[in-house]
Amino acid sequence: MPEDLPSGLPQASRAPTGIQGLDDILGGGLTKDRVYLVEGTPGTGKTTLSLQFLLEGARRGEPGLYITLSETADELRAVAASHGWSLEDLTLFEMVGEVGLDPEREQSILHPSEVELGETTREVMQRVEELRPSRVVFDSLSEMRLLAQNPLRYRRQILAFKHFFASRQCTVLLLDDRTSEPTDLQLHSIAHGVISLEQAPREFGAERRRLRVVKMRGIKFRGGYHDFILDTGGLHLFPRLVANQHHRDFEAVPNSTGNAGLDALLGGGLVAGTNTLLTGPSGVGKTTTAVNCMLAALRRGERATYYLFDEGINTLIARSAALGMDLQPYVDDGRLTIQQIDPAELSPGEFAWRVREAVEGRHATFVVVDSLNAYLQAMPGEHYLLLQMHELLNYLNQQGTNTVMILGQHGLIGEVRSDVDLSYLSDSILLFRFFEARGEVRTAISTVKSRTRAHERTIREFKLGPHGLQVGEALHDFEGVLSGLPSYKGDLDLLAPAAGRPAGASD
Repeated sequence: MPEDLPSGLPQASRAPTGIQGLDDILGGGLTKDRVYLVEGTPGTGKTTLSLQFLLEGARRGEPGLYITLSETADELRAVAASHGWSLEDLTLFEMVGEVGLDPEREQSILHPSEVELGETTREVMQRVEELRPSRVVFDSLSEMRLLAQNPLRYRRQILAFKHFFASRQCTVLLLDDRTSEPTDLQLHSIAHGVISLEQAPREFGAERRRLRVVKMRGIKFRGGYHDFILDTGGLHLFPRLVANQHHRDFEAVPNSTGNAGLDALLGGGLVAGTNTLLTGPSGVGKTTTAVNCMLAALRRGERATYYLFDEGINTLIARSAALGMDLQPYVDDGRLTIQQIDPAELSPGEFAWRVREAVEGRHATFVVVDSLNAYLQAMPGEHYLLLQMHELLNYLNQQGTNTVMILGQHGLIGEVRSDVDLSYLSDSILLFRFFEARGEVRTAISTVKSRTRAHERTIREFKLGPHGLQVGEALHDFEGVLSGLPSYKGDLDLLAPAAGRPAGASD
């Protein structure tokens, strides 16, 4: 899914990296015939990225050369094989063999003379002259830094390589494992562009990897951090979502929730291009309400995607069927996609990419996130959750999608609190509460916010039954329902146990 990002350069002058997300960030790829720095600590994915870069060139008929000072050719082939790749179309120039490790030969790679390059450097240049590669990877600069022993020699050597490759019409990636001082920015100033890879271990779950384009001369790129994963098939990058780059024309009309009482509470239903937050304590009926609204959309012929963080897919389908809401036919015909999400394994960037894939790829017009509590655990901090959700919800709204989010609150009766306040991001809020009446624990529902429609200000009784939702009359004779500690002042008939057609249900 390419981003609508101006590149500033014609595509003919670009060298696509073969990593779709990275090419999106760069507006088409790297500028050809330039030298780039790819930096990151060991294990961040530099080798995988560089192999993908060379293999993409080979696919386009551009000869590729991998010069290795840190790994053997066999090790590189093993890395490629783990991804299902063959390096037969690439040339591997290995400089870590028995001859290459000879102490005298090592010193020759950075000859102290300011005029001539060392013997090994000339050998590299000779190989480049013979092969005339269009793409080159030099792995890695840390070995050169150790051999140089002098910052001035090291800088001159890098400049010599830069000038040599630039005059040979080569697009070059220089790999560096960041063993130099953190304040050493010499390579940044020399390189035409800098791509930085990072990984952060977590106390539980998989480590998080992210990429940042630090510098790129002459082209417009998307800044900031972009999540990525290393998996079979290579590096998969998820560009940071920028909502204002995605607009689609749609008609902002209200759609029925499938329940007349609920529609009345919301002022007519759920409006396309808005998001609705269902919030309340555990077990009050938030998930069932979301499923009821989604089922109404499916019956209208729409497509839906349900992101399930808290329970199993089979459990959701079984208990929905027990309430008269059979989701299986829609799963079978492909109109409903239910994705079970493990927040310990999924980065926020990958989740946003999955949402985009559902909306743009599968044309989903109804999206449910159940629940935000588990999604919060996938984030590095509450502040970032709000920023991520702001962009994601803006994107969904601009796509004309109906979005339903579920937020569980702590506590059952009396004081109830949330992990995070998302009320200001929500277009509509449905509030659920338990309350006690006539020796029973009952539930109430109310719309406390709607940006798009005039809505009821009443509090209604709410019940789940074998035929789905029941929404009763307004609780006029109660006070303190939302606090969970009501007082009764009247003779209002409360909802009886479900039997037959539910109160407030629509056709």
